[in-house]
Amino acid sequence: MFVTPAYAQAAGGASAFTSFVPLILIFAIMYFLLIRPQQKKVKEHQKMVEALRRGDQVVTQGGLIGKVSKVKEDNEIEVELAENVKVRVVKTTIAQVLSKTEPANS
Repeated sequence: MFVTPAYAQAAGGASAFTSFVPLILIFAIMYFLLIRPQQKKVKEHQKMVEALRRGDQVVTQGGLIGKVSKVKEDNEIEVELAENVKVRVVKTTIAQVLSKTEPANS
């Protein structure tokens, strides 16, 4: 009546490793599908922001389209939205560069 079934214990070493294999595979898949592409995208955005110069036509994350009129030292640029309408914008909020200007020949 009070008999409980006896279960054999596993050998130990190999069983513990095999229980972590699915967890390791899930992390690897997450790394290659989510983390790595996001890091690549961030690096490309940083390069784009560093390459900004006067005359480039840009789109901000807010959807404003304008021309870079001045690149300042402290992580901001001045964008001319219309004639005599200039706004200061943080460099990292630039979403896209529509047209690049060619560097002047020296």
